[in-house]
Amino acid sequence: MSGLLAAAVAEVLIGRAWATCDVGVNAVADSGTLVLLFVPLWIVGALCWVLPYGLLGRRFHGAWPIAVGVAATLVFVWFAATWLGMPDDYPAPSCVDNVPGWWPEWIPA
Repeated sequence: MSGLLAAAVAEVLIGRAWATCDVGVNAVADSGTLVLLFVPLWIVGALCWVLPYGLLGRRFHGAWPIAVGVAATLVFVWFAATWLGMPDDYPAPSCVDNVPGWWPEWIPA
């Protein structure tokens, strides 16, 4: 379930970044790309929880596996949103450095 949520959040961030910066041909093509990206993002988002819980859950009980899973999920969503949603090689005339104006300045892009 957490992989589904992480993939959905990453998809929303990527879609909003593309729409804000006018990335892609049109909304239909961008939606098709996002549909194709959903399953790989879901799998990686699920692995962010399965691997730490499977590896650390046997040795460490308590909050450690959960904390590592949350941290891995946050890093994954950040990486997916910045790497896929804000491509450096795409000329985005409406965004400075291909970073949307709504992206917080304290989060590196």
